[in-house]
Amino acid sequence: MIKQITALAFLATLFSASPAQTPDKNINKLCGCFEVEFKYAETFSPDPTYKFHDREIINGGVEYVFPVEATHKKIVLQHLLVISDSLIIKHWREDWTYENPVIWKYQGNKTWTRELQKPEAVKGKWTQSIWEVSDEPRYQGTSEWITANGETFWLNTTDAPLPRREYSVRSDYNILNRTNRLVISENGYVHLQDNQKIIREEGKDKLLAEEKGINSYARKDISFCAYAREWWEKNKTYWEKVRAIWEEKIATATVLKMETKVNGKRLHEYLMIQAADFADGKIPAAELDNRIKTYIDLFLNIGKTASKP
Repeated sequence: MIKQITALAFLATLFSASPAQTPDKNINKLCGCFEVEFKYAETFSPDPTYKFHDREIINGGVEYVFPVEATHKKIVLQHLLVISDSLIIKHWREDWTYENPVIWKYQGNKTWTRELQKPEAVKGKWTQSIWEVSDEPRYQGTSEWITANGETFWLNTTDAPLPRREYSVRSDYNILNRTNRLVISENGYVHLQDNQKIIREEGKDKLLAEEKGINSYARKDISFCAYAREWWEKNKTYWEKVRAIWEEKIATATVLKMETKVNGKRLHEYLMIQAADFADGKIPAAELDNRIKTYIDLFLNIGKTASKP
């Protein structure tokens, strides 16, 4: 609990320092206890024979979002999904990095390449990095926080792999070109999406369909996330190690390629089973790092290639 309180207090003190050295205050507004709802609808296809998929409305329940790391130029926000008072699921993670020089660009086929961004291209901007439940890569985008016409928002377009709501039911496209717009509201925030579903083959892109997404985060009293806070205190050691091992492995890499499944399971399934075993005392602390690395190494292939600024 001490680390979490320290991170929250640190965020508060940062906002009184000089703007050139501090994170934008709007990132702090992404933290809290939220009731979430996700809506998606396909809106257009250039193919007149395309059959539109049904619209989706997903009541996501309650999401607890909080900082697990906070410095002058980087804030790491962890999401926990609150299913009930007795069931908490470690959800996705988002890192916010100020004037970030490196970005992992998604190429398709579970492959990312490291690219250097020019200093002038990232000056005054924030990179949002989205990581999966397993803390493996997903997508990144860089932009400024802007206030205009009475609205405060962050806007970026980037390529990404398919989200679970799609890859679990279809495989007719392989790139989700996402336009993400985070809009701060009085009682939370809204994540607006204008997505293009792309078929990428041999370096050529074909648009399959376009989609609109509206993900709403309505702020609730922190008491609704009390159990999530307790859960994290019991499980944070394991997931902090997972995050640290990922950072170590990709620090010098220039190409990352992930296997989708190994022996019929995804990486997050292995890691969550292992996390439960560690919490139950079945895995000695001295063995934990090597055991986590063993699972990540089953899925991760690291390569080297040239990277130009």
